[in-house]
This record gives sequence, structure tokens and C-alpha cells, in this order.
Amino acid sequence: MPELVLRSLNVSRAIAVPINGQSVMTGIFKKPVSGPQAVKPLGVEGDEQADPSVHGGLSKAVYAYPLEHYPFWKTVRAQAKAAGWDDELAPGAMGENLSLSGLLESEVCVGDVLRFPDCELAVSEPRFPCFKFNAAMGFNQAAKLMGQNAWCGFYLAVRTPGTIEAGQQFELVPGPREVGIQELFRSKMSKLKNG
Repeated sequence: MPELVLRSLNVSRAIAVPINGQSVMTGIFKKPVSGPQAVKPLGVEGDEQADPSVHGGLSKAVYAYPLEHYPFWKTVRAQAKAAGWDDELAPGAMGENLSLSGLLESEVCVGDVLRFPDCELAVSEPRFPCFKFNAAMGFNQAAKLMGQNAWCGFYLAVRTPGTIEAGQQFELVPGPREVGIQELFRSKMSKLKNG
């Protein structure tokens, strides 16, 4: 298995943005932060979610996304001629708190634990994209593409609070290994699609 590294730690405050002609609150526009940050039961200090019915809470306190998928998103944004498509996608562009390298959704199961030097985060479920993801990516097919590829990232519950910092290595501690993140994502997406 490749080296597992937290490449960037990202947070945002909820802000109002225009989406489809309406002002909508969102916390999707995460920005990297440096130095150690507190991780508490409801997430990374300084981070907010705008819609707690969908994001956040104890089981979805932290969102992780593999940086390995970023080149794909840059390419499809360019093809869609999304605003700023020729700019690099900065870590946090997917709305993630943890920009990871070395760990893909296909390798993660519900109940696995990401063990950092000073905290532990338990994998709880995949992320399901909404219209705000389309707005963040700058084109209306982004959520659909995430659904097709199952490159969804995953939510984490805070098992052991502590601190976390960009650049840290972490260990994947296997849980029961019964339900894979991509398997769960595809199953739920199929149910939504087939109604």
C-alpha cells in the first residue's frame, strides 16, 4: 500500500452564494489551513456546514477526499469550460476537510479507522453530491459524474478527539470490512435513480 498522507487540511465558514438565481448557504468552499488544528466530536475547529440535515453531525463530522481524483476534475472542468477551468484546483475544492493521498474509496470500508498521531477518525459513509457540488465545480454535470465514477470521498466520525495537521502520515486500521464505501455509494445511487 502506498504511503498514506494528509496533504491538506481544509476548513470554511458557511457563506451565502448565488446558485440558480437564489442565495444559498454553503460550507463547500474549503481553504487550506496550516499548523495543528483541533478535531472535536463535531469536526475540525473553524469549519462549518450550512445544512446539518445533510452534512455534519457526529457521524459526518469530517469529510475526506483522495487527491488522486483531482486531475480528472480539472480535465472535465476544462471540457465543460467552467469558470476558472484553467486554474489549478486547490485542495479543498471538493468541499473536503482532509485532502488525502494514498487511499481511495475502493480501499475503504465502513468502520475502518484513520489513525493519526493525535486523533482517530472512523469511516462512516460515502458523500452524496448535491447541487452545491455542481456550483462549486462550475458545471451542472459534476454531481452526475461523481455518481458515475463513485469518486465520492467519505465521511468520518471522530473516534478520538485531538489535533491534526497537514503533512501528517496516518494508518488505516481495518474495521469489520463488511461494506465498502464505493459499494454503499453505488447501491444508494442506484436506489435513488430507480426510485
